[in-house]
Amino acid sequence: MTDAPSAPAREAGDPGLAAPTRALRPPTLKRVIGPGLLLLFIVGDILGTGIYALTGKVAEEVGGAAWLAFLIAFAVAVLTATSYLELVTKYPKAGGAVVYAHRAFRVQILTFLVAFAVMASGLTSASSAALAFAGNLNEAIGLDLMSRTWPLIGIGLAFITALAVVNLRGVSESVRLNVVLTAIELTGLLIVIAIGAWAIGHGQGDLSRVTEFDTASGESPVRSVTAATALAFFAMVGFEDSVNMAEETKDPVRIFPKVMFAGLALTGLVYVLVAISAVALVSPGELGQGETPLLTVVATGAPAFPIWIFAFITMAAVANSALINMLMASRLVYGMAHEKVVPRALGRVLPGRRTPWVAILFTTVLAAGLVALADLTALGGTTSLLLLAVFTVTNLAVLVLRRQPVEHAHFRAPIVVPVLGLLSCGFLVSPLSGRADADYRLAGVLLLVGGGLWSVQRIAGAIASGRSGRRTSRGPGRGRRR
Repeated sequence: MTDAPSAPAREAGDPGLAAPTRALRPPTLKRVIGPGLLLLFIVGDILGTGIYALTGKVAEEVGGAAWLAFLIAFAVAVLTATSYLELVTKYPKAGGAVVYAHRAFRVQILTFLVAFAVMASGLTSASSAALAFAGNLNEAIGLDLMSRTWPLIGIGLAFITALAVVNLRGVSESVRLNVVLTAIELTGLLIVIAIGAWAIGHGQGDLSRVTEFDTASGESPVRSVTAATALAFFAMVGFEDSVNMAEETKDPVRIFPKVMFAGLALTGLVYVLVAISAVALVSPGELGQGETPLLTVVATGAPAFPIWIFAFITMAAVANSALINMLMASRLVYGMAHEKVVPRALGRVLPGRRTPWVAILFTTVLAAGLVALADLTALGGTTSLLLLAVFTVTNLAVLVLRRQPVEHAHFRAPIVVPVLGLLSCGFLVSPLSGRADADYRLAGVLLLVGGGLWSVQRIAGAIASGRSGRRTSRGPGRGRRR
């Protein structure tokens, strides 16, 4: 909350302080995002670490038909995005799935766990991107640093700190940087598509691979596709982050639906074309080796292309993912604070910059801890699992909140969409999808940590309430020396 105006300011007749209540009103977020910036935000958030790092792993899981896993993941994402559109235009507030779960179910532990799951997914994704950035920088300039050494971790920590500085300066600065990084990462994927088309047109590669299913592991084609889809969905997440920018978007009720669908359609098309180009030029087995599958595709299809350029493009892509995830995480904490799910101090906004500075510092410290201490090898699948669980809750929330109309007009999804979204996300969360056991183990540990934090918060609240009750029972004048 801003300080009350001083006496000199009031006497000077400052027009901005004419009404005393205006000076006491907490600053709100600034609406600076139009349709173009919102489209680039959504595209930039979906594109990034997932497609640059997971294409090979998806191909290794299902074979040459990797494009099919991305296509199914896209379809599931569209269903859930449609549910999000109904909710964000109905309740255009920061907080996203946390706000929707709270409004629909009014179960505080569920609200907290949804918030914790979204928070964990955003911060682990940003921390993974920070380490990937450090690794790519190591390769691009030949530092020859060993993996998980402190010099390399130091680069990741410096990267996270730089993101915090950009975030603190304001959302307009953050989103403008997102425009530049989105253009770079989209250019990198278009390079892969162009090299694939050129190489295939000149007789290189093998297009027949795109219809092959790898069942060497003994799984049926259906099981292989669903397992690959559960992994590929990590590359489609990001659309949900944009709803946390609702309070900083101009006329969100009008522009969100068309911009969301346009962003999903563009990224879905790019993903399918990249997957086809990749498996046509490089066998799925080779594509799944290492952490830079698209670098392998570029080197195979165009040996004369400067590989270091593509390495820097990859760094820009993961940097963009990290920036948007840190933006999302801080706005999520801000929304949670205003919903009284976390302490209200986390919702404080800088009066000048009008950015949620306490939430930004809080999420930056957590992300730095993950960069410094956590082994993030299995967090890709776990992040997907946590978000799919959140999406399951969100699709159910749409159905529940249909009974709570609002006064303004908003986007309304056909009833079948949230039902299909609920079933598809629930299936991909379940073991029936062929998801790795490690995903459930790590998610279970994270949720146990969240449950522990919830218990501590409840105990602290009960203690504070008891102290307040005792002070009230003594009366306002008792216990005071005169």
